[in-house]
Amino acid sequence: MIIPAPVSEILSRQFLGNSLQAWLTASLTTAILFVVLMVARRLLVSRLGALAARTTNQIDDMVVALIGETRGWVLLVLAVYVGVAPLKLPPRVEVYLAPAAKLVLLWQAAVWGAGAIGFWVKHHLEHRTGTSDRAGVAMINAMGVGAKVILWILVMITALKSVFAIEITPLITGLGVSGIAVALAVQNILGDLLAALAIVFDKPFDVGDAIGVDTITGTVEHIGLKTTRIRSVTGEQIIIGNGDLLKSRLRNFRRMYQRRVLFNLDVTFDTPSEALAKLPTIIEKIVSAQSPVKFDRCHVSSFSESAIRIETVYYVLDPDYKKYMDVQQAINLEVLRRFAAEKVKFAFPSRTVYHEGPIVKDIAMGKQPQASDG
Repeated sequence: MIIPAPVSEILSRQFLGNSLQAWLTASLTTAILFVVLMVARRLLVSRLGALAARTTNQIDDMVVALIGETRGWVLLVLAVYVGVAPLKLPPRVEVYLAPAAKLVLLWQAAVWGAGAIGFWVKHHLEHRTGTSDRAGVAMINAMGVGAKVILWILVMITALKSVFAIEITPLITGLGVSGIAVALAVQNILGDLLAALAIVFDKPFDVGDAIGVDTITGTVEHIGLKTTRIRSVTGEQIIIGNGDLLKSRLRNFRRMYQRRVLFNLDVTFDTPSEALAKLPTIIEKIVSAQSPVKFDRCHVSSFSESAIRIETVYYVLDPDYKKYMDVQQAINLEVLRRFAAEKVKFAFPSRTVYHEGPIVKDIAMGKQPQASDG
């Protein structure tokens, strides 16, 4: 294509060290690249969003959300940087152009990271069971805020090193020493905070659960950042540090799905063997008649000093303690009735001592026994 002389002269005119044609080419490149990037972002959000809606994977949802977090002016800066790259710019402009582009990209990377953290927090809270636990929700939100603060600090440190060429080794060393000093000063508090994190995510118990901690039994009322409050069965509120709580052996009664019950009955030694042989069957029928109960076994298990012991094991298929006591009461009452019908006597702790000879009479009269010959 032959360009007329006047137009050629106009395009060859110099502005800031570059011809008008070079400036027009850079502008056109910038405009086309910016439009392409904006269209690509919109297509990716729509197409990937439709694809992510049909999957159960959360990663693709996060990728779509992060693409949507890409700022339009960041794409414009990127397009301008690429468009003016072939130009010969004044030194004072070139000095600031590359660092400015790096700062914009670092800022966008920080926005992506903050978006990923926010997406994780939102997803965890939506799929968390027991979101009525305000302490757990506050803990997760606090973790999200803390992660974002750490992210921005890392971005700032990276910017100081890569953009402004500032030596950050002394700064990192100082922060490390200060962090160690602070950690040593508040190690007990940090221990309880980390234990609170473990409780929130591992969830050994929730608010409202009946738990046993060593010799303490009660209901969890509140899970805090440092302590957990338990309302004991005797009525008082017990406050335990989260670190001490996780070091103890915990028993979560609310998560029981059944109760194993072992109880013993002692009958007298003068019980006839025929009647004794029928007692396990009688007890099995009594236990099996209860609901919801699963009978396990019943045996004449041992001989004690004053009784014959009958051992019975069964399961109450309901974790409710009141239900268990109702079942046990019904069994006890029916055992009393059936044993009375079979004329079987319960044994009581007793001991019979037999003495022979005149020594017994002398002791009864308060006399010292006399030694006999032979």
